[in-house]
Amino acid sequence: MQVNPYLFYNGNCEEALNYYQKVLGAQIEAKMPYGEGPADMPVPADWKTKIMHARITIDGEVLMASDATPGDYHQPQGISVALAVEDPADAERRFNALAEGGTVRMPFGKTFFSNGFGMCIDKFGIPWMVNCPKEGM
Repeated sequence: MQVNPYLFYNGNCEEALNYYQKVLGAQIEAKMPYGEGPADMPVPADWKTKIMHARITIDGEVLMASDATPGDYHQPQGISVALAVEDPADAERRFNALAEGGTVRMPFGKTFFSNGFGMCIDKFGIPWMVNCPKEGM
């Protein structure tokens, strides 16, 4: 069994995936627009290029994503995508890239449990936690 986060976006999924590719080194492995669905699937004309399903990997870990259907998007709450990064400088770089244009909830810095930790919501509305864990944590 595999457990993977599935992220929903408000019509900007492709932009988000391209951004994660640029700043996190994500690999876009699959991307299917709504327009490639069955001909009888009811999709507004301006939604045909939006992403129905995508799969990316970040350092081998899988995230899946989609543009929520029109009217069905809700800002994520109660969850965060967590990145564990071994090098503190790399963790801070990734945190700063994710926080750019978004909201910092906890600035990146050393904590009692990590060599660096920060929380943000990226410019696409996705909550992130970036952690550089201490040995044994």
